[in-house]
This record gives sequence, C-alpha cells and structure tokens, in this order.
Amino acid sequence: MNILVCIKQVPDDSVEVSLNQATGKADIEKIAPIVNAFDGYALEMATRFKEAHGGEITVLSVGPEKARDSLRNCCAVGASKAYLVNSEAETDTYGIADTLAKAVAAIEAEAGAKFDVVFCGKETTDFTSSQVGPMLAEILGLPQVTNIVGLEPAEAGLAVKQETEEGYNMVDVATPCVVTVTKPEYDPRYPTMKSKMAARKVVIPDLAVEVNTDAKVSVTKVYEPAKKEAGVKIKEETVEETVAKAIGLMAEAKVF
Repeated sequence: MNILVCIKQVPDDSVEVSLNQATGKADIEKIAPIVNAFDGYALEMATRFKEAHGGEITVLSVGPEKARDSLRNCCAVGASKAYLVNSEAETDTYGIADTLAKAVAAIEAEAGAKFDVVFCGKETTDFTSSQVGPMLAEILGLPQVTNIVGLEPAEAGLAVKQETEEGYNMVDVATPCVVTVTKPEYDPRYPTMKSKMAARKVVIPDLAVEVNTDAKVSVTKVYEPAKKEAGVKIKEETVEETVAKAIGLMAEAKVF
C-alpha cells in the first residue's frame, strides 16, 4: 500500500510558552522544534500497518528549511521518502490544506502512482484546530475518517477504528482516503543509531509548490491563558464542620 503521512514541525509542547510583549506573539524562538505529537502517532500507525501488510511510507511537510530535520527524523522511524514545501509564508488551515493537496498531486505525478491512504494527526499542538485533515480530504475529493486509533485491510479498502466521546465506531472506508489519527494504545518508537545514520543519507527534495497565502482566517490578538490561583484547603475536625466552612467560603465569594 502506498502511504503518505503529513507532518508539521512545532515547538516542543512540554515547554511552557509565554507571550512576547513586544511582538504580541508566542515567544517560541528558543524552544526546540519537534514533530507534532499526533503526527508522530500517525507515522507510528502507518509504520505498523506497513510492517504487517507491506507498502511504502512517504512523509510530507510544509514549513521552513529547519523542518527538514523533522522529516529526516521521520525517515529514521519508518518512512522511506520525504518531501518539503520549503516556505516561511504565513497562512491559515485552509491555506495549508490547499498547499498539501497541490503537493500530493505533484508527488503522485512524479511517481506515476496514487497514494492509497493519507495520514494526518488529528490536530497540531500549537493551534489544535483539527481542520487541516478534513479540509485536505475535501480538496482532494476523498472519503475521510477522523480520530482513528487503528486500521486493518478490508475487502473494500480499510476497516478503521474511530474513537468518539461515547466509545468506538468500526468504519469501512474505500481507498484512496484520508484519515486523521488520535492517540492509540501505543507510543511512537525511538530511532536506533543505525536508522539515524541511514536517515542522514535520505535525499529530501523541495517541492516547487507555492504556499496558498489567501488566508480565510486572521489572528487579531493573542492572549496568555489566565493563571490559576492556588486552591484553599479545608482541614476541620469533622465532616459537618468541613461542609459548613466550605459553604461559608463559597458564600463569601458569592458563588451562590
């Protein structure tokens, strides 16, 4: 099966981000860039599928030159090919989805073969919009299943396990298709020294695709989340006294 995984390089989400008061933007210049967490799950799921059923994995990203490092890391944990739309242009989720669609067409034309399934993370940890994958499917005119945690080959294409707020759905979807991946029951693998060395030799071409900067959404202002105040601990001798103290504090705070 011919598989494409779309990834984004984002600031490490384990590091607290503050607002640069001078620029009004998130101060991320000194935060190490990494592969978006949900894209990492998508790549791991694709790699496990390839190992079980065969196929080839290509990774694709839209981003600056330094995103090439993240693509190379992906080649160390399952991908065999990688492409970069090398651009620092700012756009919105629709612009990224449209650019990815053009990149998909360019790769397929070069290879002379269509992708059977396109993987995306369900969202990115820097904007968490969950829009790029569904928009990409719409632009490509392909069926889609969002928030999946597993998939297997099926007679019509793929049998997909989709996570919902109520539990799980089992969905049969024809290929080619687009799927977005949430956190499965496993974590992405770590590269070995041997796979890292092999990934260094992978040639990552720049795709001559223009980024769609005709943004449909603009950001007018960015705010830092309000800091949570420390809670109050109530330590009375009896349950009755504890409840009475809690009700008294809520009354003082005009909660009711």
